[in-house]
Amino acid sequence: MNRKVLTEQDVKRLLPGSPCYVEAGTILTPLAREIADDRQNTIIVCANGEELASLKAYNRRIALGADPTGWTLKEQLKPFLQDDGYLVLDCSSHHELVDYPEVALQVATLLKTGKAHLGIMIDAAGIGSCMVANKVPGIRAANCYDRLTALNSREQNDANLLTLGGELISFDLATSIVSTWLNTPFAGGPQQKRISRIEEVEQQFLQTTIVALPGDSTCAL
Repeated sequence: MNRKVLTEQDVKRLLPGSPCYVEAGTILTPLAREIADDRQNTIIVCANGEELASLKAYNRRIALGADPTGWTLKEQLKPFLQDDGYLVLDCSSHHELVDYPEVALQVATLLKTGKAHLGIMIDAAGIGSCMVANKVPGIRAANCYDRLTALNSREQNDANLLTLGGELISFDLATSIVSTWLNTPFAGGPQQKRISRIEEVEQQFLQTTIVALPGDSTCAL
């Protein structure tokens, strides 16, 4: 009987701080364990495949956020996601004084701290929120406006946060983008080398900087 192996590439696919579920008997390579420790990915050993599948329901958690300009589209997308079996963590605010940087940060923080697997943020154009989210370590946000950009962001760039322009796209187009984005796997292979390089660049600038995020207990000042 072949035993499953968890490699460093498997760990690198996870967000820093998020859990790593493995079935009992899985072999962890030394480098995989080292990287998991460095990225604070807790290894959780499950007794069997059934328990593993149950705990991995985490992969169906989506952080969904919107500022007032994206509120209407967010309210339309929320039941669409729930009907598809996703647990939606709503970070939105309809209050006119709540601006997109604050909501985008909440969405990104849920990903960073392992409370959500993927994130979707909606503002007027989707550009500003994308800029904010990409300031958070471990976040690869992509502003998508059609199916091709959604496909590319996931397949080639392993994006984990999608931003949309609530004033620029219709609900029908939004559902097409979201469905494509959620159902497109990362291609891996040569693309993994590029993602690793992105992470290296990020780490270079983090080495001399301490970043504290709301709700992130991994950083104590």
